[in-house]
Amino acid sequence: MLREKHVKTNPVVSVSAPKAPKRLPGNLDADRMARLLDIPGDTAIINRDRAILELLYSSGLRLAELTDLNCGDIDVQDATVHVTGKGNKDRIVPVGRQALAALARWQKSRGDLAPADETALFVSNRGTRISRRSVQSRVTHWGKRQGIDTNVSPHLFRHSFATHLLESSHDLRGVQELLGHANISTTQVYTHLDFQHLAQRYDQTHPRARKKS
Repeated sequence: MLREKHVKTNPVVSVSAPKAPKRLPGNLDADRMARLLDIPGDTAIINRDRAILELLYSSGLRLAELTDLNCGDIDVQDATVHVTGKGNKDRIVPVGRQALAALARWQKSRGDLAPADETALFVSNRGTRISRRSVQSRVTHWGKRQGIDTNVSPHLFRHSFATHLLESSHDLRGVQELLGHANISTTQVYTHLDFQHLAQRYDQTHPRARKKS
């Protein structure tokens, strides 16, 4: 109506559209995650897929961060991985014992797929850097193969990583650093952290909130 000059003012200029509630991804409990990661076999493809899944869960990597990894980004002695995240921000993330073992098995069979001059840590069956779509497909494949009763995606590993760490450590700031979140509010939403949890932590730790013993 404004464009056609039928009215001079817009009566709904200050009205905002309703915000749809955010759908948070689910997470796998420790038992189902263990079942998913218990992949049998010792072929190059299976060793690669096992290493991918273990690293996703061990270090909470984004899909793009995983596919961008080069062989030199893994520090076996230090048990860490060098990650380039959003905005080209670098961070160092720990790698767990099981993930290191899976990576070692993959490195032994990697030469069956990758040419000598390929720098990518994970490669496709054609020997080139594996694509995000291929990782998504393989993750979904193993979710079905291992009998997991929910849709399994790379993001599910990241969310499970964050949820399990927060449940055990209650260290929101530490989880934020590991995930590479610029804003801690992103971590709060990502891990289902609600105000009740924060209030309980406040009551337990603030000098003016704790009850005298």
